Amino acid sequence: MSENFETARDLFAQGVEDFEAGRFAAAESNFQRSLQLVPGRVSTLTNLAGAQIRLSQPQAALEVLDQALALAPEDLNAWWHRAIALGDLGRPEQALQAYDKALEIDPGLALAWSNRGSVLKDLQRPAQAAASFRQAIATGGDAEMNAYFLAAVEAPAPGLAAPAQAPARYVQSLFDNYAPSFDQHLVDILHYQAHTVLVRNLEGPRSGRFKRALDLGCGTGLCGPLVQPLAEHIDGVDLSARMLENARARGIYRRLMQADVVAYLKTTDQLYDLILAADVFIYIGDLAPVFRGAASVLDGGGIFCFSAEMPDDDKDFGLKTSSRYGQSETYLRGLADRHGFDVVKILRQPLREDQQKAIDGLYVYLRRR
Repeated sequence: MSENFETARDLFAQGVEDFEAGRFAAAESNFQRSLQLVPGRVSTLTNLAGAQIRLSQPQAALEVLDQALALAPEDLNAWWHRAIALGDLGRPEQALQAYDKALEIDPGLALAWSNRGSVLKDLQRPAQAAASFRQAIATGGDAEMNAYFLAAVEAPAPGLAAPAQAPARYVQSLFDNYAPSFDQHLVDILHYQAHTVLVRNLEGPRSGRFKRALDLGCGTGLCGPLVQPLAEHIDGVDLSARMLENARARGIYRRLMQADVVAYLKTTDQLYDLILAADVFIYIGDLAPVFRGAASVLDGGGIFCFSAEMPDDDKDFGLKTSSRYGQSETYLRGLADRHGFDVVKILRQPLREDQQKAIDGLYVYLRRR
């Protein structure tokens, strides 16, 4: 029995190390092997569920968490992971109940307040969501990130403006966690098509092959195979290291850089004749720095094309209740003119779905003067 316990403890420790390194399949295997030797250990069950959530197995995680809660009804980590699994399964009301239980156990759990606010936002209960985000800040949560979430559900106080872009930490964390299931979820569930529409309509703005293309916010590289026949070389830039790992595995990109897109455009010594950004500017409201950077790295006659959502009101750009930014066509045309671009064409077609509703967007094609 003692030998089994020692081995189970070592497997558990290895599972934790694997999880922290992002090796979620290995972590799952080690936690399961540990449980075979010492069944019913609550900490191992909750960690196993955490790995399964990262592997996009929320139903399996939920079943494991049921076992954990049967053994320890007041276990905070079990309720925390249960809330996340229920959210991933599209059961927001039950996820909300689980967050409430976790906060009953530990009212100072700032991240639970923040996640609870996101669930309430999705349930279209903005006043309650705002109160939850404020509580997240009050209990020591990330002030910048929760202020961004708060700005999406209530108007800023007089004299204050909404954030001009999403916090880099939020975007990086979101897509690092999203990377294992990104392509399947985006294409199969959200019916994402921004990448295909954007590249398919490149034929009009310019004939012939591009020499050097830059895929801004390249993510897992969905645009790469579509652009490959049109360009001799493709570079990609993205904030998420794990998304870049997936892009690198495609074997298409010449160079892949982990960086903020504006920072890269400011500092690179590379020149391009094509820059494209598919569904990237939903995380950047004020696009003036992007246009300025794009103009500085594009050859004369080069093409800058991108997709954008439309704002909820008549402002140039704004943070929507979805926590995504929208930009108006008038605003985009004005930026193009001020930064030395001619508008080739602007199309209006769906980008993806959200809660089974098509999200219309703008597909903008500009030529550098």
